[in-house]
Amino acid sequence: MANNMDHDPSTASTSDNWSQLDVATKLVHGKSSVVDPYGSSGAPLWQTATFAQPSATTFGEYDYTRSGNPTRTILEEQLAALEGGDRAFCFTSGMAAIAVVCKLVSSGEHILAGEDIYGGTSRLLSQVVPTAGVSVSNVDMTDLESVQRGIIPGRTKLVLVESPTNPRMQICDIKAIADMAHAAGAICCVDNSIMAPVFQRPIDLGADMSMTSGTKYIGGHGDVTMGVLTIKGQELAKRVYFLQNAEGAGLAPFDCWLALRGLKTMSLRMERSAENCAKLAAYLSRHPLVRKINYAGLPDHPGYDIHVGQATSGGALLSFETGSVEASKVIVEETKLFKITVSFGNVNSLISLPCYMSHASIPAEVRAARGLPDDLVRISAGIEHVDDLIADLDQAMLKAMVKVGMKPETGKAEHDNALEGSQKHDNALEGSQKHLLLRIKELEEQVRELTMSGKHGNRH
Repeated sequence: MANNMDHDPSTASTSDNWSQLDVATKLVHGKSSVVDPYGSSGAPLWQTATFAQPSATTFGEYDYTRSGNPTRTILEEQLAALEGGDRAFCFTSGMAAIAVVCKLVSSGEHILAGEDIYGGTSRLLSQVVPTAGVSVSNVDMTDLESVQRGIIPGRTKLVLVESPTNPRMQICDIKAIADMAHAAGAICCVDNSIMAPVFQRPIDLGADMSMTSGTKYIGGHGDVTMGVLTIKGQELAKRVYFLQNAEGAGLAPFDCWLALRGLKTMSLRMERSAENCAKLAAYLSRHPLVRKINYAGLPDHPGYDIHVGQATSGGALLSFETGSVEASKVIVEETKLFKITVSFGNVNSLISLPCYMSHASIPAEVRAARGLPDDLVRISAGIEHVDDLIADLDQAMLKAMVKVGMKPETGKAEHDNALEGSQKHDNALEGSQKHLLLRIKELEEQVRELTMSGKHGNRH
């Protein structure tokens, strides 16, 4: 069977100085060893299951799409080059990719993971991986001493990191954790779905593997499900390819083609979404309903200094607490432009209560122990005009205030105090301040109108 391991991304380029180009340019001008005889402006789609062979006893470069397909090769080679890896492999989902990572660990060995992790990853590690005789521990990976204590000498073979974490946006020191893993003879894999290679490159920070859910920013339009593993080191890459081929979890040609189309605009989409998210974070950080906000781009966010040292943006995902599940539910259900859905990284803005959706598979007592509150609201900022997003979120927050009996006078005072004490924010985060001041009087009036009309119901 063709395994395509003879492809060398370093030998093919659309430019002699490709490695020196900005990431936005690299995304448009991909790098691949696949030859297109027609020079098409977009990557060709080889929508086929099988390929004709040169003879009855010899194989060509491709034979069966499960083992390799030119469209997938183009995508995998471009992603490997973007992330600074030796190889990249595309799977049917992010969970399929993480499942392969876990299978690099044998029975009797140990995996160390974080506490604040994606619900699907938590379910895999707690309910599936142990059936193969592999033990799993979860620690607070923002605490390097806890990470060090969690590593079992001779047994820990994989350290699985998220930074920022999902959904509380906790920051972990990727380089320090990778160094600890390597000192113990373990592989370090980073779930980089929130930042993607546009904003963060874990392999440059010492990770052996970078996992990205391509369903998010790579595809970007909510129409493809995929996962990517980018690998440093050919021996490790061979092990991953064997599992991809043997288990048949390689991404189908049409999905690869959609991802290649998405790559071209990924930088534009992520930059706009991150800009919007920063302004939403500024708005929320000053709102009287918000008790706590989690956004990596806020200067007072725990781990901010570490984050800016390993990433180039605060990203487009945030979460916040209201202290009331009832208020949070109203906020989520009353927004009009934010679609209630799992996942993130779409061109349109998304909103959810993670404990009831993406992280519902984590038992309630475990969520509580890990500090994951039921009232947590998660927002994925899209590419809409930010003024429309703030206005929509504001009217939903207003209805939540009414629902929980918050007086408008109190709300105004808290707004004013918060605005006066927000000088630490940078220019991007101060972009919505003028909008908030204009909205205060409108908010008071709308609260009174809603209270008088008795319109306290939720929209479904």
